[in-house]
Amino acid sequence: MIRKTILSTLLLTLLLCPCVNAKTISTDKVKESIVRQSLEMGIDPALALSIAKSESKFTHETRSRNGAVGVFQLMPSTAKRLGVNPYYMEENVKGGLMYYKKLHKMFGSTELALAAYNAGPGNVKKYNAVPPYGETKKFIARIMAEYNYQKKYPDPIIAKVKDLNLKKPAYLPKNLPDTTKPVVLNDPFLAPVELKNEQNMI
Repeated sequence: MIRKTILSTLLLTLLLCPCVNAKTISTDKVKESIVRQSLEMGIDPALALSIAKSESKFTHETRSRNGAVGVFQLMPSTAKRLGVNPYYMEENVKGGLMYYKKLHKMFGSTELALAAYNAGPGNVKKYNAVPPYGETKKFIARIMAEYNYQKKYPDPIIAKVKDLNLKKPAYLPKNLPDTTKPVVLNDPFLAPVELKNEQNMI
């Protein structure tokens, strides 16, 4: 009787737990969500993809030993502060990008934002630099290497999502100024990019 009760409880938990997916979410679907949401937030999609690849290889079902969840490996406590449910892919992506953008605004550079993403903002403030942790240094190096590769050989998903956005009905006023001049960011980790009628990206 006790054994049946335990099994029933476990089965019910598995059925109700939001972290259990009926089927694996495809890599392309994850990438599309990352690119779409990063463009909406003004984050370079190549960098957003690089972070997600390093964190989970675009696999939303990824779980870490310390409890980090999903595509952007959000801790449930962090996700709660951001107001997102990390067990749902779209919200996990939203939370990860929101968190990165918040850290970039806080520290003013890609390198320090990535360091804070990995080691926590408290440690970056403590050292006023990238913390002297091997894992954090490798994390930054891995993402920047992938980011530099993405800038040379962009993922086709980026062009696909941008093309879909261009085909959507426009609700913007006509005769907007043409802003095709290169935008130079004061960040050695971000190369100048050419934007046309898009907000500056971080």
